[in-house]
Order: sequence, then structure tokens, then C-alpha cells
Amino acid sequence: MNHYDVFNGDADGLCALHQLRLHHPMATQLVTGVKRDIKLLDRVQADAGDTVTVLDISLDSNRKGLMRLLDVGAKVEYFDHHFAGEIPQHANLEPHIDLAADMCTSLLVDQHLQGKFHLWAITATFGDNLLQKGRQLATMAGLTDQEREQLARLGEYLNYNGYGDSLQDLHFHPVELYEALKSYVNPFDFIAGSAAFAKLATGFALDMGEANKLQALFSNESCAVYVLPDEPWARRATGNFANKLANENPQRAHAVATPNHAGNYTVSVRAPIQNPQGADTLCLQFETGGGRKAAAGINHLPVKSLDHFVACFKQHFAVN
Repeated sequence: MNHYDVFNGDADGLCALHQLRLHHPMATQLVTGVKRDIKLLDRVQADAGDTVTVLDISLDSNRKGLMRLLDVGAKVEYFDHHFAGEIPQHANLEPHIDLAADMCTSLLVDQHLQGKFHLWAITATFGDNLLQKGRQLATMAGLTDQEREQLARLGEYLNYNGYGDSLQDLHFHPVELYEALKSYVNPFDFIAGSAAFAKLATGFALDMGEANKLQALFSNESCAVYVLPDEPWARRATGNFANKLANENPQRAHAVATPNHAGNYTVSVRAPIQNPQGADTLCLQFETGGGRKAAAGINHLPVKSLDHFVACFKQHFAVN
């Protein structure tokens, strides 16, 4: 019998997997990719009796692969907070899915494990830009302000590493980063002792320094659009830059478009933090779009469609 761990290569996916395998160490086949590489179940060739754990990728986007695995007799446990569509009723499927705007996959795993590795779940909330939730959980956990900020930076750096058009854009392959994490029960030990943390911190500072020089393509009181250059640093920075813009202007929606290797734009959308709704419904109007209520994206937006997207974005988030 084989086991497969299928996980998003961002902070939430990494921290969710890390919690589960700290609780139940086992030999697994790891399946992951860059953050936007979400149709991961298509890569899993499981047989009857095999088991699969899925973390932080949309069920709706993976419906075909999921049904194939269930039908051959594999057992699937599914943790996620993205748009799911109709959840299949199947004896081999154990879903843990919650689409609440203040929920992330690591928090679902945290609930499942009854808070056994809670600091890693707090780290993931910061990585997923659930800052209010992260601060609330950190306070409830008795963390100092300094400790809270350390976990916030860790979450941000882990998330930053997942962004890129290809694995070559990343500082670490997500499997390599998970291997660097997995011996650390306490995230503060990882922060203090890991060369991986130091490398991510340096890369993040350099890339965000470039992003902060950019001017908006369009902005008004309700929304703003930025177009980044065709550079590796831009592809790495795009998600965290979108989060930064959202946090600095919580009343405004933001979209960040970055050229990708296919000759299209990859788009990150953030709903206003003061009303974290609607990012998913906007992006689902476009082919290759998806995500969650507060944060969503489009993997491949044709260059000729940028003006149409901007018009839809402005209308979708217009202040009534």
C-alpha cells in the first residue's frame, strides 16, 4: 500500500502537511509544485487500497482527478478552504472543507489534531494573509509581540517561496523546503537555526524592495491594479506584494498582474480586508481562475484580455 501527500507549495500547504506528519510520521510520496500549480491530483497514480491526503488545493479544480482516485478504490482525506463546488458523497472520501473567509487549511488540520502543533497553524494564518486571525490566535496562545512578529515573518517567507511561474523561479522546491522544516517541532527553532529561513529572509527583502518602487496602472478609492515586469523577482514577489497593498489600504481591492513564461499574465486578486468577499467569484469568471473569497487569482490571463479584466475588476469592487 502506498500513501501520497498532495499539497500546495505555499505556507498553508507546507504548514498543514508539517502538522500532520509531526503527528503521524510515515513514508509518503510527496506531490506538489508552485503555488498556482493546483491540479495536482492528475499526477497521482494510486491504486485500490492506497491512501491520499490532499492539502490546500481546490476540490472543484481537482474534481476529475479526485473521482478517478475514488473510483479505483483509493481512500482520500481532503483538507481545504478554497472554492469546492459540490462535494462528492463517496465512502472513500473524508472531506474537511470550510470556505469561511477567516479559515485556512492549516487551521482545519489544527482543529483535526486538537491544537497539537498550534504554533505552525498560527504561522500559516500569517502566510495566508489572515493577519487579524493570526494576531488573535497569537494573543490567545500567550505569545509576546516579538514572538508573534517572528511567526508572521516566517509565514510570509514560506508563502513567498511558493510564488513563481515555474520551480526555477523559486528559492527552494517546495519538497526541499518541507524537508528543511520537518525536523522542527517548534517554529522558533526553525527561525533561529535554519539556513533556509535566512535565505528566504534575504531574498524576500531584495524582491520586495524592487516591488515597492512600482506605480499603479490604475487606482481609485475602491480598487487598484499593478502590472509587474517580466522578471523572476516579480514572479516571486507578486503574491506578497498583493498582500502588502491590501494591508496598507484595507478599504481597497487590489490586483497584481505579472507576465509568465506562457506569454500571458498571472493575476493575484485581493478583496478589501474590510470586506473580504468576492475575489473568488471575480476570478472564476475567467478561464484558469479560482481561489477563495478574500484572495484569488487567474493563472493565465491573455495579454489582450487585460483591459477587459481591469474593467470587470473595477465594476466588481466598485463602491456603491
